[in-house]
Amino acid sequence: MRLTQFWIVRPLALLVLWVMMATHVSALDISSFVGTYAGQAEVENGDGTTQMRDMSVTISEEDRGFRVAWSTGTTRADGSVKLKEYSINFAPSERDDVFAAAMQRNVFGKEVPLDPMKGEPYVWARILGETLSVYSLFVTAEGGYEIQQFDRTLAENGMQLEFQNVRNGEIARRVSTFLTAE
Repeated sequence: MRLTQFWIVRPLALLVLWVMMATHVSALDISSFVGTYAGQAEVENGDGTTQMRDMSVTISEEDRGFRVAWSTGTTRADGSVKLKEYSINFAPSERDDVFAAAMQRNVFGKEVPLDPMKGEPYVWARILGETLSVYSLFVTAEGGYEIQQFDRTLAENGMQLEFQNVRNGEIARRVSTFLTAE
């Protein structure tokens, strides 16, 4: 090999190696997150008050994507439990590791996101490294916004949940807790 060929081939080989390494370090796929996780959290409200809640999330693979189903429960003073449950299907988008919510079907039977201009949330998810993030964007009746962000990061024996609800730039609610794999 001539010296000029060496100086051309060597940088190309290094570039290919770097791309292969960068690809390997990229996001996990959804199968790494599949499972049920549960725990308790102290929810911090924007006014400084706190409240204990039971929390759980189940992540499952679906036909073309995945489903995230979660619940939060609070125990009232009378001992009854107020439970809120949510479930969203996600389908791959044209972007790697970014998923569109498939929350309704259009007239052609295709799953599509909801319309934030109708007061419905626009929801999407992404996987970045060991974190699955779910975002919900709401346009308020007054034209303001509310965005919720759930970051679920894999950890030994479970996942770390970080949640934040922001309304027009102000933090309305925040949660940080560890959810144990069941």
